[in-house]
Amino acid sequence: MPLDISDETTTHDRSDFVVVANRLPVDLDERPDGSTAWRRSPGGLVTALEPVLRSRNGCWVGWPGVADRDVAPFTHDGLRIHPVRLGETDIEGFYEGFSNSTLWPLYHDVVVKPTFDREWWTAYRDVNRRYAQAAADAAAPGATVWVHDYQLQLVPRMLRELRPDVTIGFFLHIPFPPVELFAQLPWRRSVMEGMLGADLVGFHLPGGAENFVVLARRLLELETRPSTGGGGEIRFDGRIVRVGAFPISIDSADMAARARSESVRRRAREIREDLGNPEQILLGVDRLDYTKGIDLRLDALGELYDEGRLDPSRTVMVQLATPSREQVEQYALMRTSIETQVGRINGDHGQLGRPPVHYLYQPVARDELIALYVAADVMLVTPLRDGMNLVAKEYVACRSEHSGALVLSEFTGAASELEQAYLVNPHDLDFVKDTIVAALEQSPEQRRARMAALHAQVMANDVHHWARTFLDTLAVSGHATDEPPREIAMDWRLPSTGPFSPTVSPILDAAGAPSVAP
Repeated sequence: MPLDISDETTTHDRSDFVVVANRLPVDLDERPDGSTAWRRSPGGLVTALEPVLRSRNGCWVGWPGVADRDVAPFTHDGLRIHPVRLGETDIEGFYEGFSNSTLWPLYHDVVVKPTFDREWWTAYRDVNRRYAQAAADAAAPGATVWVHDYQLQLVPRMLRELRPDVTIGFFLHIPFPPVELFAQLPWRRSVMEGMLGADLVGFHLPGGAENFVVLARRLLELETRPSTGGGGEIRFDGRIVRVGAFPISIDSADMAARARSESVRRRAREIREDLGNPEQILLGVDRLDYTKGIDLRLDALGELYDEGRLDPSRTVMVQLATPSREQVEQYALMRTSIETQVGRINGDHGQLGRPPVHYLYQPVARDELIALYVAADVMLVTPLRDGMNLVAKEYVACRSEHSGALVLSEFTGAASELEQAYLVNPHDLDFVKDTIVAALEQSPEQRRARMAALHAQVMANDVHHWARTFLDTLAVSGHATDEPPREIAMDWRLPSTGPFSPTVSPILDAAGAPSVAP
């Protein structure tokens, strides 16, 4: 039932622009003395959306990062915040369970087998409903609501049922899988229909948008109009839903300015000194995640040392692994495996006080990270699958003098934009090894030419451009008519996969009518 917003006493604190994300842009910091304080979270999303939030009476809906805490809406540093309460059981089922042990591996090419747990699905559905209600409460009449990422794929339709007056955008920050993989999800129909509650559904790449349109046609049997640039239009529930690709980026101007600052340059020189002034530094920066390919790049480095193609006294590596989802079993196993690899390489090739691999399992301050980017000669970004990978863009933004080299997996979204990087198939270990050597041995002219092209691309296409493009498209999409999509002639075919199983369960309910599968 739509929410009644006719009472003006309930609307004066509502917002014209609402961002809905799993986490708030601030964290509730609980101190040892029992006091609490709000601390701003780093991240490109808040950087991109903060100007829009401030100019349009905006509000951010999300979880404050602490379980079982009821927090009333408040304002922090001029930003309006609408917290959503999550309990320990919510975190276990909704976040650690369905979001990160079902959807995350499924959407990342099933690098790890996903778990399909019905209780997790129930938790996911219930928490999404809670976010939808919070967004409905926060939005002013006719507001624009932008919902983000895989944790909240049911929110758009739930919100539309509550607030048919608002314009809704949805953006997925991770890859969207092909038909054959998504079809494994027992609740595939509910997830698709949840996303179709939006007026505009956005993905990083045309491939993800195309996958979504194909699924709408084949799974939901909807009328679609695919477009040559990826995505298209879908007719759903009497509306036209637009689907498109919007590659996210970083605040490249700010990153470049910080990298040029004297304090960061001085710290970069200190880092090289701390490492023993090696001739060349390789750098990896990742969340500790099985999709990131950290183990593969360490395998490549270890073999290059074993074969004598790299000298560990002249070429060293720094691997920064940020702690992530430590309660999920696969992540704990991954940490043990990575640290074993580092220990073996250092045991085989290190000298007293001079390990060839410097491994940090900890978060670092922003300027320290930028100093690492400035200090590194070659950046290694080797995920098995990644929606975009902003680390690659951050490194490039820091290379204003056009030095350095980027070794980049073909299976990142960034590879479609950063074509002058050294692109690799991370599964081809010999090719990864050869490419690392080539990046280290490139001529100064090659280095400058490649990095100049990469730097220009990243500087021209920043996170503000991404947000502006999406919101401009959403403003038009919100006024789409319900005319049937027109079929257009183009070289576009549905994948040749088998038919979907029936959407109606063969099991009959007590009344003898078919029971719709969950």
